[in-house]
Amino acid sequence: MSTHISTPISTGTGDYADAVLRRQRARESSARTYARSFPIVPVRAEGMTIEGADGRRYLDCLSGAGTLALGHNHPVVLEAVRRTVDSGAPLHVLDLATPEKDAFTDALFATLPRAFAERARVHFCGPAGTDAVEAALKLMQTATGQRGVLAFTGAYHGMTAGALAATAGVAAKTPVPGIAADVTRLPYPYAYRCPFGVGGEQGSRLSATYIERLLDDPAGGVVAPAAMILEAVQGEGGAVPAPDAWMRELRRITAEREIPLIVDEVQTGVGRTGAFWAVEHSGIVPDAIVMSKAIGGSLPLAVLVYHEDYDGWLPGAHTGTFRGNTLAMAAGAATLRYVSSEGLAERAAAVGARMAARLDALRAHLPAIGDVRGRGLMLGVELVDAEASPDSCGARPAVPQVAADVRAACLDRGLIVELGGRYDSTVRLLPPLTITDDQVEAVLDRLADAVAAVSGPRLAERSA
Repeated sequence: MSTHISTPISTGTGDYADAVLRRQRARESSARTYARSFPIVPVRAEGMTIEGADGRRYLDCLSGAGTLALGHNHPVVLEAVRRTVDSGAPLHVLDLATPEKDAFTDALFATLPRAFAERARVHFCGPAGTDAVEAALKLMQTATGQRGVLAFTGAYHGMTAGALAATAGVAAKTPVPGIAADVTRLPYPYAYRCPFGVGGEQGSRLSATYIERLLDDPAGGVVAPAAMILEAVQGEGGAVPAPDAWMRELRRITAEREIPLIVDEVQTGVGRTGAFWAVEHSGIVPDAIVMSKAIGGSLPLAVLVYHEDYDGWLPGAHTGTFRGNTLAMAAGAATLRYVSSEGLAERAAAVGARMAARLDALRAHLPAIGDVRGRGLMLGVELVDAEASPDSCGARPAVPQVAADVRAACLDRGLIVELGGRYDSTVRLLPPLTITDDQVEAVLDRLADAVAAVSGPRLAERSA
């Protein structure tokens, strides 16, 4: 595919971009996020490349927070959108059946693990993943008659009330009284900053043991839960992968106690982790999978797929005006088929492993890199204070300002990366699955240069 980007229609000047950014700051809410980190005005995009109004070009390693499985404006997606528009198909039909929805559902079910797909139902939600999380929690609360939710440290599930309650980040929940009253927080295995202070396989075993004993303890404070919700790889939590054995243990624990298990695959799905769905790495069959982001082929779409035994809703139990996004279904079906036919999940596994190996090798001469982790093309580079003493797991203190400076230095070098994890000290890499070998090298070179430029002077200052 060509990487050429045509000249912007607007006058591509810095003055024009500055004016747009000033108007954004004056008119948009203070809750805006990415706009603060990336003061650019994108006007053209293709593949992994974004061009700003000032004519500068960037390699996009954010990909719409994982939404753009095929990168920007992939020909397969554009052709599906044009074909749908030209056909005269209705673009908005609430939840009525359409050929586009039927084709999308066929394409989606064809990608699911067979044991899960055989008895699955799908519910089309509002256009964002957070609504699909709300639907999953409501579905299981309806089916079980319980209210409680089991969720994990480091989790991110969205910003609406129920999803926010299950989310672990404290800052967004603090202003909302009682938001997590029905949530029991459980320890997610995080080898570098192990909640038990031991790390490795022992830390994940302790997590599973603690969870099982807590659920069986009549004085443990946990009322019968409606569901457990977890991510197979925590995205916003810092690209922290759950060990496969731990996932299997939690499936056993929940199945034996008849606790529905919801896996949030909003960011991990559609090949991102090196399997089409992240649950495939462990081989578990959950009771429900939450999906959004990449399933819409870059357009807004979210669905909940679940075991038919839980389909106890009455008509209208979970509705939403924009459940029938015809263009997203067409683009999504094309994307799902393309990722499958081109073996992009397998490529993500291979390319991701190569990137992780090179990043890990950088630690020898860039001591600010404390940990490299992730799965497939969902990678995290945790930055630390290299001069500080390590804790019992070998982890050094997080350095949020260094991470922010590295992100800015990457942008100066034409690379868009975002932060996540504890204290926002993890540089997250979410390139499109179509990233080329040359782009891989460019991303790694620019990131390494940015880390060296930011952390080198700091170390020199401290040793002077």
